[in-house]
Amino acid sequence: MEINMSDNQSIAQVKALFTEHFPFLKLEFYALEHKASEGNIDRTLFDSNKTIGDICSKHNSGELSLHGNQKVSALEQAFHDQYGLNVQVFRKSNEVWLQTTATDEWTLSEQNHTAEEHHH
Repeated sequence: MEINMSDNQSIAQVKALFTEHFPFLKLEFYALEHKASEGNIDRTLFDSNKTIGDICSKHNSGELSLHGNQKVSALEQAFHDQYGLNVQVFRKSNEVWLQTTATDEWTLSEQNHTAEEHHH
């Protein structure tokens, strides 16, 4: 799956595309980077109405490839390296969204599948 990362794309659009492919996962965009295996704090969360151009520190427009066999940590790293964006993947557990910091080494498919199994 490809996400077109142009400056005028809104955060909401990128998040919606991601969730279309991984219905039990979501992306959030943060102003600050989180350390490995630590979570992000909500007050640094970006408003979904902002555009990628508003928040990225590297203006590389183009396609960002995502696939189910990609580890969460690798996906987060790709957003950071290519666009200077700090993203965090969340997994749905019943009605709660969990940050996947403890399971960064899982693939996106594993995260999504686990969330689906726990979905009632």
